[in-house]
Amino acid sequence: MEATAKAKNVKISSQKAKLVMDLIRGLRYSEAREVLRFTNKRAAGQIYKVLESARANAEQLAEQENVMVDVDELWVKACYANTGTTKHRRRVRPAPMGRAYRERRHYSHLIVVVSSEKREGKQSGKAAKAAE
Repeated sequence: MEATAKAKNVKISSQKAKLVMDLIRGLRYSEAREVLRFTNKRAAGQIYKVLESARANAEQLAEQENVMVDVDELWVKACYANTGTTKHRRRVRPAPMGRAYRERRHYSHLIVVVSSEKREGKQSGKAAKAAE
């Protein structure tokens, strides 16, 4: 079973959000949650909220389908950040040779997909050691 959570127009650039998303992709839900709690990046707080929403969506979807889902079995199947809208401000910033740049505020869309199905690729630390 898969569950998706989206946060649209979050005030952070997608490039900065992708750095944090790369840390949790393929991890178990509990491990990803701990990584986000202790990551010293501004995007980690927003991604943490989306991850929690994806977990809640998985529980609600399982309840509707009368299926038992264990939170410890969930893992982050996919997570990515897409470019959202860009707000162009009237302020100008200095540029070389007497020119000026317009100030732009970047927004992004954060998407996290969690799954309870068996995963093919990346395994967590204990599971990888047990497989060897």
